[in-house]
Amino acid sequence: MAVAGKRYLEAKNKIEDRTYSVDEAFQLIKDIATARFDETVELSARLGVDPRHPEEMVRGVVILPHGTGKKVKVLVFAKGEKEIEAKEAGADYVGAEDLIEKIKKGWLDFDKAVATPDMMSAVGKLGKILGPRGLMPNPKLGTVTFDVAKAVRELKSGRIEYKVDKTGIVHAPIGKVSFGPEKLKENFLALMESIIKAKPPSSKGTYLKSLHISTTMGPSIKLDTVEVRNLFK
Repeated sequence: MAVAGKRYLEAKNKIEDRTYSVDEAFQLIKDIATARFDETVELSARLGVDPRHPEEMVRGVVILPHGTGKKVKVLVFAKGEKEIEAKEAGADYVGAEDLIEKIKKGWLDFDKAVATPDMMSAVGKLGKILGPRGLMPNPKLGTVTFDVAKAVRELKSGRIEYKVDKTGIVHAPIGKVSFGPEKLKENFLALMESIIKAKPPSSKGTYLKSLHISTTMGPSIKLDTVEVRNLFK
């Protein structure tokens, strides 16, 4: 059984056994981040849905106002003018069959993938490789599109995808500790607005069951779900 370190325990002792308001929580974040690197701040939202039923699957995309603080490597499957467009928009890797063959051989040095619709018949052959890693372009998420420039810019500027897992929880990054309370709060509110709007019509009872924020190496802070829900009424 793993034993918590001294820094973790010191950070945990700063958190009271209660729910925190949004402002309190993000003020506290900087005090519980003890790592020697700029820790990522993550939201864990337990939702009142049953992901086993397709109609209760919660997923979406949102552009965080201040980004994630992480450099995102974007790959684009495209040909001709769209290949040029993707390169000009800042894509890290652009190609067609050459990239497909490279990926088949085990290369996966990218974080997000975009494809033009005409490339999907070829890209679809990578389903077993890209699918389990969450890298498969998806029209519902805006990553299968002819507007590759827009997709690349959004992914580079802080667009994230979220999806409820099999236990009914959404895990998503909302920035770095160095962002400070205000920027983290604004990113959090943008994500929460999207999650609340994504509530399935079939979901009954309490939708936001619990909300926690935490740093990479730190303990979690429990948020007041009633306050958060009221912010979007």
